[in-house]
Amino acid sequence: MLCGQSHSTYPKRFEGKVCVVTGGAKGIGAAISSRLGIEGCTVFIADIDEAAGRIREGIFRNEGIDAHFVNVDVSKETDVEKLMRLAGGSRGKIDVLVNNAGIPFTGNDLEKQSSEEFMRIIGTNLYGPWICAKHSLKYMKKDGGVIINIASTRAYQSEENTEPYSASKGGILALTHALAISLSKYRIRVISVSPGWIDTSEWQIPPRKPKLNELDHIQHPAGRVGKPEDVASLIAFLASSEAEWITAADFIIDGGMTKKMIYLDEEIIKRAIEALNRGTS
Repeated sequence: MLCGQSHSTYPKRFEGKVCVVTGGAKGIGAAISSRLGIEGCTVFIADIDEAAGRIREGIFRNEGIDAHFVNVDVSKETDVEKLMRLAGGSRGKIDVLVNNAGIPFTGNDLEKQSSEEFMRIIGTNLYGPWICAKHSLKYMKKDGGVIINIASTRAYQSEENTEPYSASKGGILALTHALAISLSKYRIRVISVSPGWIDTSEWQIPPRKPKLNELDHIQHPAGRVGKPEDVASLIAFLASSEAEWITAADFIIDGGMTKKMIYLDEEIIKRAIEALNRGTS
């Protein structure tokens, strides 16, 4: 259940709608599935982790959400075809598709990165959203819909040794505006969302206690590390009719980090040391 609010306090913007969320069993995807379901959507949770998916489906149903788990590897076209057939066949339509499934970077040095690693990450993170969009189209053409692709601030800035992941997320930005133009004739909006640092501990199966220190939080202009609920709230707005004039755009949700110029002056170092000392005391 989404933290901090009861189901009754949320609007019911998705009653009668069918939503598909890939990677929906854990983390950001689970929070998105929960929020859309709370707002009235019949939600199809697609995930490669069958055990977690079955547990999440049960949790949601106990909360009154009309949830259906489908075991899917989004890098396999036959799996995606099955998913869209099940979701689209439930009411003859798919209203919202959230392409959230993704593989993180390994951190391997460039010389140690393999072609297999690169293609595996691209296969899930970039090919997956493309093939999901392709096979959802059959069920969106008639009444229109919304496709939201989860990218990352890694599409804009990088740390060392993230080449396959960064390439996949940069590709999502281009895929999004290409799909938005191609599908506009069907009244299908396509948007991407680029999260920054989101702590997903409490949305794992089983939930974990966050392991964050004060420095993790205070470096963000917004004052804290992000939560899956933050992303879910944005997704719910973008998927709703309130955002009907928004398409072909990317939305960064990172607590302001990508706009922050970071120079390690003495004051920043002092605050960092103080924060770390408090965290270990």
